[in-house]
Amino acid sequence: MTFDKDALKKIREEEKRWEETTVKQFLQKAQERKEKFMTDDGFEIKRIYTPADLGENWDYMEKLGFPGEYPFTRGVYATMYRGRIWTMRQYAGYATAEESNKRYKYLLSQGQTGLSVAFDLPTQLGYDSDHPLAEGEVGKVGVAIDSLWDMRILFDGIPLDKVSTSMTINSTAANLLAMYILVAEEQGVPQEKLRGTVQNDILKEYIARGTYIFPPQPSMRLTTDIIMYCAENIPKWNPISISGYHIREAGANAVQEVAFTLADGIEYVKAVIERGMDVDKFAPRLSFFFAAHNNFLEEIAKFRAARRLWAYIMKEWFNAKNPRSMMLRFHTQTAGSTLTAQQPENNIIRVAIQALAAVLGGTQSLHTNSYDEALSLPTEKSVRIALRTQQIIAYESGVVDTVDPLGGAYYIEWLTDHIFEEALKYIEKIQKMGGMMRAIERGYIQKEIAEAAYKYQKEIEEGKRIIVGVNKFVTDEPIEVEILKVDPSIREKQIERLKKLRSERNNKKVEEALDKLRNAAESEDENLMPYIIEAHRHLATLQEVTDVLREVWGEYRAPLIF
Repeated sequence: MTFDKDALKKIREEEKRWEETTVKQFLQKAQERKEKFMTDDGFEIKRIYTPADLGENWDYMEKLGFPGEYPFTRGVYATMYRGRIWTMRQYAGYATAEESNKRYKYLLSQGQTGLSVAFDLPTQLGYDSDHPLAEGEVGKVGVAIDSLWDMRILFDGIPLDKVSTSMTINSTAANLLAMYILVAEEQGVPQEKLRGTVQNDILKEYIARGTYIFPPQPSMRLTTDIIMYCAENIPKWNPISISGYHIREAGANAVQEVAFTLADGIEYVKAVIERGMDVDKFAPRLSFFFAAHNNFLEEIAKFRAARRLWAYIMKEWFNAKNPRSMMLRFHTQTAGSTLTAQQPENNIIRVAIQALAAVLGGTQSLHTNSYDEALSLPTEKSVRIALRTQQIIAYESGVVDTVDPLGGAYYIEWLTDHIFEEALKYIEKIQKMGGMMRAIERGYIQKEIAEAAYKYQKEIEEGKRIIVGVNKFVTDEPIEVEILKVDPSIREKQIERLKKLRSERNNKKVEEALDKLRNAAESEDENLMPYIIEAHRHLATLQEVTDVLREVWGEYRAPLIF
């Protein structure tokens, strides 16, 4: 079904008439703002959109179709939120496993429907809490996990067959997944019943975050080991969350977020196929992670474009046959980079707008930031407000009553097409370079993000982009927000637990398990997950397992890119 050529011509003529009469008469009496209205990636936005902007070849079935069917523009599930509300998954974790366990139980009691674990920097970088480099960082930006003992405490009293758990961890993802499997086993829950996600997206660490450990090639091996292990053993688990969130937080615009995220996804799909696994065996469990920013309509279009583009790539480039392999299922987090320390209560409104964009864009799960996160870790009060934001959208707003309610809006469809086309241009350029790994090595991705970030910041400083409370509508009133402070004695508690662990475990069995892991790591493609699970079963620490891989693979030092 396409638009009639003669009808579109008539609309174009009527639009021209409207501009020359109605608009002109209005502008004689009133002013229109003089600046150009632009998309984040620099394309001018028209005053009004009509079917003529979609063109005579715009085909409903080709571009939109129906929810739950290719190309999935309108949603990956047929009934979307009429069947099931998105998973409300507040990202949380700080201090010790005991403290984080209390926060998880509190959130579950307040109506949260999934857990999302934040780990501290030493855990992310493969260091135990007693390592000199861990000093000053233990328990600060997430929970400290040194061993299976900590993981047991973290999920104490939380039945792992009843809850879906997301773990934001990358370089040491295999370790944390191994410990989670073992805790579930101790609860009597078999692997095949576990539901959740491990982020495991190492490429975006080289692009945006920097919490890598090993060189890119062995890191990719570890990532694909996890994907393949989960495909064979944990069928309900998402073995990777391909993350545009951190790319966007680093300064990318909406088009770049889609393009670079999906280009990462292409690299992972290629890597697993090269290891000999059929695409339809693992692709249905790939998941994605995006940011939701303040440009409300552009964000909605971004999510719709990403879904359509991934479906196209999987079907046309990888010849996937299973429709589930073509579904882009994603988690969304509201944008941390948009939160302001000035007038922090304004962040409640920002988060509500961003969360609504994610829902109207068709997210599968959602984290809403707390209003005080530009100042500290969130308090119980602020995290409750963030959760209530989701619940009010779900149960009071009415936006969940029909699927893709903005579908068919001319501007939304033009913008969806625009993001699709511009992101595809980026992806094709990256493929011509030899793929995402090569583009990262050349510094191309980093340079594109840096330029977009510079442009954004320049617009703020020049007053072209208004940030309420920062460069306009500023007040001198003091900031009065309760601050959550992490007890500095946490590291000492972790060190004492490590001493006790090393004195009570069977150290001979630990060494034997680590030796087996070392031998497997020295092979070319043996899956390391069973060896990592076995090492943690015998209470090897996070750093002990990571150090074995450091010995075999070395550590990565990013080159200077000018």
